[in-house]
Amino acid sequence: MKRIYAFLIFWIISVPGMAQMKLIKRMLSNEKDTTRKASFLPIPSFGYSQETGFEFGVGAIYSYYTDRKDTLTRSSNFSLNATYSTKKTYNVTLKGDAWSPGNKYHFIGDVRFKKMPFNFYGMGNNTQKTDEDKLVMNQVKALFDAEKSFISHAYTGVSLGFENYKFTDQALGGIFSNNPNILDKDGGSVVYVGLSQSYDTRNSNNYPTKGFFGRVTYQYAPHFFGGDSFTGSQIKLDLRNFWSISNKVVVGIQGIYYTIQSSKTPFYLLQQLGNDQIMRGYYGGRYRDENLMASQVELRYRFMNRFGVVGFVGVGKVFDNGNFDFKSMKPNYGFGGRYFFDTAKGLSVRVDYGIGEKLANEKRQSGFYISLAEAF
Repeated sequence: MKRIYAFLIFWIISVPGMAQMKLIKRMLSNEKDTTRKASFLPIPSFGYSQETGFEFGVGAIYSYYTDRKDTLTRSSNFSLNATYSTKKTYNVTLKGDAWSPGNKYHFIGDVRFKKMPFNFYGMGNNTQKTDEDKLVMNQVKALFDAEKSFISHAYTGVSLGFENYKFTDQALGGIFSNNPNILDKDGGSVVYVGLSQSYDTRNSNNYPTKGFFGRVTYQYAPHFFGGDSFTGSQIKLDLRNFWSISNKVVVGIQGIYYTIQSSKTPFYLLQQLGNDQIMRGYYGGRYRDENLMASQVELRYRFMNRFGVVGFVGVGKVFDNGNFDFKSMKPNYGFGGRYFFDTAKGLSVRVDYGIGEKLANEKRQSGFYISLAEAF
């Protein structure tokens, strides 16, 4: 009987340990899963950006193929993320990116609820650190896109979106409350409908090693809420290309141009330079205006199936309508690391450090980021 008790105790202690070792071994394995089976990964959610600070919470990622036999069908991914940060922000986000068999249809969904204290510096491409003003934003956002391929690699789509914002000024008497050119300071709502056209020859939607991607979208916001609610249009152009230099080295390039057209554009709908995807190193919203133009080049070295490193460099600026030029372009550069938690689908966790310009009497602008998926 004592032997039985001893065996049971040993089994209770050893089984969780063996399960953990098996999980660790699987997560570090350099082997690639070729079965194209679905994967579900509930994970502790964490991240970092200079806007939010460290984020902690829970999340889950579900990835699958609608046709496992067709190797050209792209992976569909759904993720749920709920976090709270050291800067007292909360963020609940549900995202979906689904591809039908043969990639005939493509569906995109993004729903989020967010509260975030942030720094406001005014508008334009030359804001000053001394004008920093403390605000709190509450955001509700929903976006749904549906695209269909009528010819090979080309997708035509429609979209519907809703955004609601509310703002609180934590330090009255600053640039936010005193500048009369800042419109809709309390926040507001906008509904828009849109059209899109894209062309996509990438060999993967998660970690492409070759191919071209181009997408242009047009969104129109009608006078839906009455009063002084926003009415206008927005155009976004996103171009990317990827080349394989060797089996482990990939070069990617991206260029974007976003513009919003209206006689009265609320400050929170203006284009913003800097985030964890492009112009890394700049505080999101430090520079904002009616137009954003930016480009970047990234060198990716995936030295193991599970791990990789990157280096990137880029330029960008914001400007108001009618004042386009190539002057005052802001530079950025940086490096990062990658861990691929699903090697077959190319799904990764990335850590990046971006560096921006050094202005007189200010520290050099920079930012550290922890995010899911590649920057582009």
